[in-house]
Amino acid sequence: MDKRVVFAVAGSGKTSSIIGSLNDDSRCLIITYTENNTRHLKNRVIDKFGEIPVGIRIYSYFTFLYSFCFRPICGYELKTKGINFNFPLPQYAQRSKKDTREHYIDKSGRLYSNRIAKLLIEFDVIPDLIQRIEKFYDSVFIDEVQDFAANDFNLICALAKANVDIRLVGDFYQHTFDTSRDGNTQKSLHECFDKYCNKLEKAGFDIDLTSLSNSYRCSPSVCAFVSENIGIKILSHREDEVVVGYVNNVGEIDSIFNNDSVVKLFYQKSDSYAGNTANWGNIKGLDHFQDVCVVLNPTTLKAFDNADLDQLNPTTKNKLYVACTRAKGNLYFVSEKSLKKYQVL
Repeated sequence: MDKRVVFAVAGSGKTSSIIGSLNDDSRCLIITYTENNTRHLKNRVIDKFGEIPVGIRIYSYFTFLYSFCFRPICGYELKTKGINFNFPLPQYAQRSKKDTREHYIDKSGRLYSNRIAKLLIEFDVIPDLIQRIEKFYDSVFIDEVQDFAANDFNLICALAKANVDIRLVGDFYQHTFDTSRDGNTQKSLHECFDKYCNKLEKAGFDIDLTSLSNSYRCSPSVCAFVSENIGIKILSHREDEVVVGYVNNVGEIDSIFNNDSVVKLFYQKSDSYAGNTANWGNIKGLDHFQDVCVVLNPTTLKAFDNADLDQLNPTTKNKLYVACTRAKGNLYFVSEKSLKKYQVL
């Protein structure tokens, strides 16, 4: 069986690679983290086949956990009323022992979202889950794998024993959210790419760094900036050059900000400004931007001026990488201070 982790760069056709692997008679399970990407994948499958074929199932991760994993296997013994996504957990749950009900289920009968996978592992449900996957599917795709953390990452590793093809797809450097957190469980998972790969290899996955290493979205100019300045390697399928640079001329800044075809991307509080704006952390997966203006706050501006963007803390660096790689066209940088007059809140 083919067990692979395909690491993709931004705009490399990650979703297309999944859709391209499907046939109308496929028996395939597709899992992704967010509801937005679930809808996107369903729409892409419908675009290809005119419908979602009967053998293809697309789940958001927590729907998969609850309706495919927990309910059919454990639901007759553990009666529950849905999922509790609140975090952090109540103190009594944090202090509880892992073999007790209160460790996994709140007083209203809801499963703690960050411990559903742990429950499946601790109570030795994985063999039953693998058998269930093998019964219905020949292949499994897990998208946005970089966002799977803590017990959820452990569950993915455990599923490698299934006698089906499994492909994990994601961009390590687009890790800006976690499916869950639980104390020290895999707490340092995303601190080192090589160690991350080693954990997946130990679980039984081969590492593919080349299939999706080139971007269709970003030009060589943008890719070179990201590689050389942010320190995240990305190549381009394209040959055309675009403008990439810092803008400090007031007239040019005004022209860019007043041009609604140029999206202005802020580290945070983008809704404090008029026009076409968004936050760095909210644009992952979006592919409809042409020219992009990245607004640098004091911390990132200082790093930009000192040529040490690659030394930013990992979360900020990843969000900056996401922001820069939304650009199909030109990529501009301006200081947040220079836009103060456009603040409306």
